[in-house]
Amino acid sequence: MMKFTLFLALLNLLVASVFSLGYQNAQVPPPYLVYLKSDYLPCTGALIHPLWVITSAHCNLPKLKVVLGATNPADHREIHLQVTDYAKMIYHPYFTLTSIENDLMLIKLRREIQLNAHVQLVGLPHQDVPERTLCTVSTWSYNLCFTSKDPDSMQKVNISVIPKTECQEAYRAYHIRDSMMCLGIVPGRRQPCKEVTAAPAVCNGTLHGILALTDGCVLRADVSIYTRIFSYMSWIKDVIQKN
Repeated sequence: MMKFTLFLALLNLLVASVFSLGYQNAQVPPPYLVYLKSDYLPCTGALIHPLWVITSAHCNLPKLKVVLGATNPADHREIHLQVTDYAKMIYHPYFTLTSIENDLMLIKLRREIQLNAHVQLVGLPHQDVPERTLCTVSTWSYNLCFTSKDPDSMQKVNISVIPKTECQEAYRAYHIRDSMMCLGIVPGRRQPCKEVTAAPAVCNGTLHGILALTDGCVLRADVSIYTRIFSYMSWIKDVIQKN
C-alpha cells in the first residue's frame, strides 16, 4: 500500500510539472500556422499576408508545397485545407548556412489565400517584445507509435522571452545578437525530439519570433533561439512592396 501511495504521489508531481511548463496538446492549430511540405523535411511558417508566408531561411526546401488550414498533415482527408505552390522564395541577403543569424525567409505564394475561420493572418510587430513576456510557440510533432512521413500531432507550448544573458549562458558556442531572442524555461541540453522546425513565437497576438536553433525540444520548453521579427521589419516591408 505504501509503494502504491508513493507511486500516485510521484505521478501527480509529474503531471503538475508538465502543465507548469505550459505544455498543451492543441487539437486545433492557430489559423496563421502554415505547413511547408517538401520531399526532404517539412517546416512551419506563418501567414502574414494573403500572398506571403514567413519562415526560416534554412527552410529553402525542394519541391515545396504550402499547406494552410491543416490540423494533422498526415491525414490527407482534411476538408479545410488550402494548398498552393510558391512563386518566389526570398531569403535575407545576409543569411549564410554557417550562421544562425538573419535566418529569415519570405515566400510569395502563387495565388492569394482565402481567409476564413481556419486560415487567418498573424500581426507583425510595431514595437519590440519585452523580456518575460509570455508567448505561444506552435508546431507539429510525430507520434512515435505511428510511422508517417508527415507529422500527426499538433501541439503548442506557452513560454516566456528570457534575458539575453540567460540565453548566452545556455548557448555558449553562439554569439546571441540583438537580432535574436530566446524563449524557454528549461536551460541546458536535453534529448532532442522529432518536431517540425521553424516554429513561430506569437506574443499577445503578434508574431515576434521564428525558431532558428534549438538544442533540445521547443515543445518541452527547452531554451531555444529565435530570429527577432521586429529587427527585420524594414526588410520585410521592403520585400513585400517590391514584389
